[in-house]
Amino acid sequence: MQPSPTRPRNGHPVGTEGGLAGVPLALAPLKRRDFASDQDVRWCPGCGDYSILSTFQGVLPELGIAKEDAVVISGIGCSSRFPYYMDAYGMHSIHGRAPAIATGLAISRPDLAVFVVTGDGDALSIGGNHLIHAMRRNVNLTIMLFNNEIYGLTKGQYSPTSEQGKVTKSSPMGSLDYPFNPISLALGAGCSFVARVIDSDRKTLDATLTAAAKHRGTSFVEIYQNCPIFNDGAFEDLKGPDAADHLVRLVDGEPVLLGADQSRGVVRDPVSGSLRVADVAEVGIDHVLVHDAHREDPSLAFELSHLCDSGEIAQTPVGIFREVTRPAYDDLAREQVARAMGERTSAEAQDEDLQTLINGVDTWEVSEDGLVTED
Repeated sequence: MQPSPTRPRNGHPVGTEGGLAGVPLALAPLKRRDFASDQDVRWCPGCGDYSILSTFQGVLPELGIAKEDAVVISGIGCSSRFPYYMDAYGMHSIHGRAPAIATGLAISRPDLAVFVVTGDGDALSIGGNHLIHAMRRNVNLTIMLFNNEIYGLTKGQYSPTSEQGKVTKSSPMGSLDYPFNPISLALGAGCSFVARVIDSDRKTLDATLTAAAKHRGTSFVEIYQNCPIFNDGAFEDLKGPDAADHLVRLVDGEPVLLGADQSRGVVRDPVSGSLRVADVAEVGIDHVLVHDAHREDPSLAFELSHLCDSGEIAQTPVGIFREVTRPAYDDLAREQVARAMGERTSAEAQDEDLQTLINGVDTWEVSEDGLVTED
């Protein structure tokens, strides 16, 4: 379902399909620097946030939207400084509530492209409830979760994605918690677009964020982001010279392979029924799983998300896990409001309807002698 067309503003044409339908387009081509604010970027040297910011600032001109119609809502944490560095509208909001604020904005302003920037602590701890319900409802917004598996802004406590046994200032004997798998969580919440990328892989990050913004409904993108101060090297196996041995690149319609020579693939074990990695030469290419991101049933994507749950990086899928079409909550809400209004669109009629709503449909009159009469 697409929203009703938005009238062009000041001569701006508007997007006509997908997540950007109804969003005004720029009158002239823009560049990355047009979306960069005049604020000094104040992350630690070597932080993965720099790469994500630069890539995102480059994606928006590719999308063609006017910069006054892009909005970035963030929560709390290092990643949530993001809005300061964007020459666009935005809000540095409160702990864990960015998805809730973004939901209200998306419903009330279909002419805006709404992005949420959050971290593993902000989104998956105090913000967990808001995150899963935004995804369940399928609100038309793009959520970027920066996952460095640590609380960085508060100086190095274990987070909801830190591995069990993680030694930090708040867990000197090792964390006892089992970590969240953000991709599994998003799939379990019914999110219609789910992806994972790495901060330093600019090409894949660019393509994934572009696809996420164009998707109508909630797009959830987990970004592995290195914290050089409090959790340096957490994803080194996915970035170093042997990265190909660990990365499982998911490409819709293609076999799920890994290794520099793509000699290994993901297959279903005939005995246990679970997924495992096997030598293609032994099992045959016909037995290697073919990725289907558009499959309505999320169970296979859910299985793929758990390939990296060993506690150590062995094989980690990256790419788009799921991309399916279903009605967006904000489109349905606006349609419902329009049906309720009917022909009563004048200011006077709307004031009258509001007063009727406040009065309610069940009223009683209480006389001086205590008798109650229902109206």
